[in-house]
Amino acid sequence: MMSSEQRLREVGEGTSSTIVTLAPSANHHQLPSPPQLSRYESQKRRDWNTFGQYLKNHKPPVPLSNCNYNHVLDFLRYLDQFGKTKVHLHGCVFFGESEQAGPCTCPLRQAWGSLDALIGRLRAAYEENGGLQETNPFANSAIRIYLREVRDSQAKARGIPYKKKKKKRKIQINSSNNNEAPTATFQLD
Repeated sequence: MMSSEQRLREVGEGTSSTIVTLAPSANHHQLPSPPQLSRYESQKRRDWNTFGQYLKNHKPPVPLSNCNYNHVLDFLRYLDQFGKTKVHLHGCVFFGESEQAGPCTCPLRQAWGSLDALIGRLRAAYEENGGLQETNPFANSAIRIYLREVRDSQAKARGIPYKKKKKKRKIQINSSNNNEAPTATFQLD
């Protein structure tokens, strides 16, 4: 007879049957599951694996240690084929228009914001996976220049000027005597 902690299950066909004993759940030791990754961490891991696969599929394959900013630029251009943002060309009747009134044959590209976020995640992943900050190909100035050109061309093609937001400055006025009123803070626009 089996103890109450163990469960029996009979499996069989016809007259023959097999008895399977399952281990009790209270005495069953499992390894704790790894903590759930945040959305950002999951996306960073997916992006890193995608870039690694891109380097492996490169002709000839490129080891990560030999990767440079040119490979990163090629990867960004490669991703354009999967883009969903319509970028009007100079000859298009919708070039410079913020609203598209009809269909056109202009290509779909990756949006600047998506590329910018991607580079940020890959830059972090590179260093987390043993790369040196000084040799990080995702932090190269050529990448920043490319992203700036993409941003400006997409903004121009859509008729939306890109203006960088100015940070508000804070000015603190400290009293000369410690016994007086507390510090006042003002913001300038």
